[in-house]
Amino acid sequence: MKRIGLTGGIGSGKSTVASLLVAEGAVLVDTDAIARSIAQTGGIAMPAIEAAFGSSVIAPDGSLDRVAMRQLVFTDAGAKTRLEAILHPLIGTETQRQAAAAGDHAVVVFDVPLLVESGRWRTLVDRVLVVDAREETQLQRVMSRSGWAPEAVRAVIAQQAPRKARRAAADAVIYNESLTLAELGTEVRGLWKLWAAATTR
Repeated sequence: MKRIGLTGGIGSGKSTVASLLVAEGAVLVDTDAIARSIAQTGGIAMPAIEAAFGSSVIAPDGSLDRVAMRQLVFTDAGAKTRLEAILHPLIGTETQRQAAAAGDHAVVVFDVPLLVESGRWRTLVDRVLVVDAREETQLQRVMSRSGWAPEAVRAVIAQQAPRKARRAAADAVIYNESLTLAELGTEVRGLWKLWAAATTR
């Protein structure tokens, strides 16, 4: 099985690249989507989250109140550590399940926002693809699509690995600064052909 780790800062265009790779035939394992699913109403992480943090981070429907948790994590480093201790093992188990379900011949793309920060993914994948953009571009994209305040976006960027560290961990970098969707697709297809061909050697 060929395993590709895909990462990039918030607002870099990583999710768009993931969709383009799926269009080329990759099987996507989205760790962010897994994290959201286990913290939804009835999600397997919710009992432990409520036990650790109390009802202040629980939304009326029983799901994780992400705004409340984000504010808590940004102001309390210990809260971030406790939350990760709950989520990461559950995310890891579901990630492995989805990858195994893809089959032995699939090219699996692991979409991992914190791939570089985790320190362990480099040994779990065959290639690392980083989607890169300037921080100002990240800021404008996230504000435009999500309506976040600039301070909120900058706080997320500050908690992610520096661009230099992500690029240093990469086998390939797509600089998604001023590319049109068509141009981005051309870059992804070229890389896919190169890496997919390597799986047959």
